[in-house]
Amino acid sequence: MTKRFLATAAFVLLSSTVTVSATDIGATGIGATFETACPFGDCAAGISLSYLGEFVIPTGQMENGVEFGGISGLDFDAATGHYIAISDDRSDRAPARFYELDVDVDASGLKGVSIVKHVTLKDKNGEPFAAKTVDPESIRLGKDGIYWGSEGDAKALLPPFVRVTAPDGSFVREFKLPEGFAPTADKSTGIRDNLAFEDIAVAPSGDVFVGVEAALYQDGPNPSLTTGSLSRIIRYDGATGEPKAQYVYPVSPIPQAATKADGGNDNGMSEMLALDDHRLLAVERSYAQGFGNNVKIMMMDLTDATDISAIASLAKNDQRVVPARKSQVLDLRAIGLIPDNIEAMSLGKAKDGTDVLILGSDNNFSAAQKTQFYAFKILRRPQQ
Repeated sequence: MTKRFLATAAFVLLSSTVTVSATDIGATGIGATFETACPFGDCAAGISLSYLGEFVIPTGQMENGVEFGGISGLDFDAATGHYIAISDDRSDRAPARFYELDVDVDASGLKGVSIVKHVTLKDKNGEPFAAKTVDPESIRLGKDGIYWGSEGDAKALLPPFVRVTAPDGSFVREFKLPEGFAPTADKSTGIRDNLAFEDIAVAPSGDVFVGVEAALYQDGPNPSLTTGSLSRIIRYDGATGEPKAQYVYPVSPIPQAATKADGGNDNGMSEMLALDDHRLLAVERSYAQGFGNNVKIMMMDLTDATDISAIASLAKNDQRVVPARKSQVLDLRAIGLIPDNIEAMSLGKAKDGTDVLILGSDNNFSAAQKTQFYAFKILRRPQQ
């Protein structure tokens, strides 16, 4: 038995059955409900959702002279009743920015999404980011400002980061990057290009979770059609920006082969959302050329997960590692939806006070894609 097998042999996934009350939600499926009664065998973690519809903003729509798109993170602002949404434009089309959105949704359905304004993100010198110096991918409201993450650029050896910005986009502070995450020229350690900081979640305690889309170089391979990938999640003290722990999230194998000859495919964790201080939702978003996207929402529980902060390499580790437990909550294709590139997820409040879950897609500023929003009413959520 090799060291690598020892390191991964303990990664066991527990799944649960998703009960569906309607099999074809289509255009008339508003109100179809989906329940995961006992994730991980824990019925207190049960979650139930009801579909409220889809709304699409076509690629090319302009807002105040700037092309709208690239939505890669989303969060609800209870103070305004609106949502903040970050674009992953690397300051190519316009300076890096986040948007304020008004989501018109209530218990009867999702009626529309409108753009209120955009705010330019500023670097440490108070200037807009120069082209290709940043890759915004995630955004959350924290206790002292807006928390957002940049994926970095492994090819250019730009490290990923998490920063706090004021509502006007100005720099406040930066979280500490743990060792082993910065990119390296020889690809021996650190982030893979375009597979780095995709996810931010803020727990009620104020702790901040930051996840990478797929394994760091030293932790093993990318997902394949037969094997998964070991993504790291950093747990920060939100008040200080200091790392507290790291966990493993086991990304599933790629669920769909490309149907296009010699086509590529992938899978990765594209977003996280904290339900409480130890349970989170995660989006696993895959793509296969000639087929499109598969999007699955998973629930994870970090309660008994091993703190791997001191483990430099999961691929060269002898000790037993317990990953985050995970259980599938929703498979968007399985319930009749055709998802685009879902990278954004938020809890929020509808116009009538209904608790909702909103998903959003990154259109990559491509005419072949769209900015797509899905809404679900939350009928039941995990209990402490």
